[in-house]
Amino acid sequence: MRKNIVAGNWKMNTTLTEGIALAEGLNNALKGKTTNCDVIIGTPFTHLASIVAKIDTTKIGVAAENCADREKGAYTGEVSAAMVASTGAKYVILGHSERRAYYHETPEILKEKVKQALANGLTPIFCIGEVLEEREAGKHFAVVDEQIKKSLFDLSAEDFGKLVLAYEPVWAIGTGRTATAAQAQEMHACIRKTIAAKYGETVANETSILYGGSCNADNAKELFSNPDVDGGLIGGASLGVEKFMPIIEAFDR
Repeated sequence: MRKNIVAGNWKMNTTLTEGIALAEGLNNALKGKTTNCDVIIGTPFTHLASIVAKIDTTKIGVAAENCADREKGAYTGEVSAAMVASTGAKYVILGHSERRAYYHETPEILKEKVKQALANGLTPIFCIGEVLEEREAGKHFAVVDEQIKKSLFDLSAEDFGKLVLAYEPVWAIGTGRTATAAQAQEMHACIRKTIAAKYGETVANETSILYGGSCNADNAKELFSNPDVDGGLIGGASLGVEKFMPIIEAFDR
């Protein structure tokens, strides 16, 4: 079932104490409120179990920001999907542009990460998006299309239906630049068309596709009003309850 979702990605921010305080603040802000979207927070690995224990997980879903592409073994420093699931987290963010750029995650690696996540009952929030040079060269649709096909199109229709996608134009992440509402809608519609060509209209129409890239309280309502934009994957604005709540509430206005 297609859902409206607002997900925070904390990235490498907050100590454990700070992270618990932030999660508890959001939990308190949502207490007694009915929202028109699912709320998810993506936290560092070190925070997962502690935060799950401190919040109402019927109100707030918890995501890891990554997981390994291997099941287990001698992979020092890696965290498996099974380990993530054991904390009580239900989601994992995969394919983020920072992981692709800084840690050289290839489509093949991401394909394995998605399989590991699904095998352990986690919902992948799978990120796709183009860099500025690709946008300016008019290659943005082809780039995103290829990212989807190379990492996800080996999945069955049933497994693909368990994913959440997040379109993040890399040129708009943390830069203050934002895709216009029209640009976001155009790309989201293209993504849905790509899914429909492989898996059919039903799967495409039931897939939640989020927008990420300097989404904030000022532009969230306009972005989310597009028919193919089902919410946001929020970076910096998720690090403060006072900034994050107006984005969640954009679906109420």
